[in-house]
Amino acid sequence: MSLFQSVTGAALIAGIVSGCATVRQQDLDAWAGAPVEALDAHPLFLTMPMYRSQTASGVETRNYINSKEVEQCFTSHGARRGDGKYMSHTAFTTCSESSVACNNLFYIQGGKVIRYAPTGACYTDDSVRPNIGYLTPKPAGR
Repeated sequence: MSLFQSVTGAALIAGIVSGCATVRQQDLDAWAGAPVEALDAHPLFLTMPMYRSQTASGVETRNYINSKEVEQCFTSHGARRGDGKYMSHTAFTTCSESSVACNNLFYIQGGKVIRYAPTGACYTDDSVRPNIGYLTPKPAGR
């Protein structure tokens, strides 16, 4: 793999990640003061692996990890000569793999979310806000 291909591949991945990584302040603010039950029952965060820790002062930190493996492959094929005729040579393919992740960090104290701080390649919209439906359980069979 040439240096140009390495740099181009890294730039492409960085562009894809940063182009999609938009965190809206209003989505973060929506969690301030929300009961921890809203987080426990949130339909999006329920689908992610969660890691929990506790500070000495009693602040619980939860990390809901949303990650994806990204693979980029480049193949070198033949080329055209100056006279327009095709020159073939052995194709060469090189691939690289990287992980793209968003760590959805929630800080909780006294049964309330005190802060939501997504870190990494994160995107927020209305779907990450607290869902008020956790307060109204659905009847069985629905």
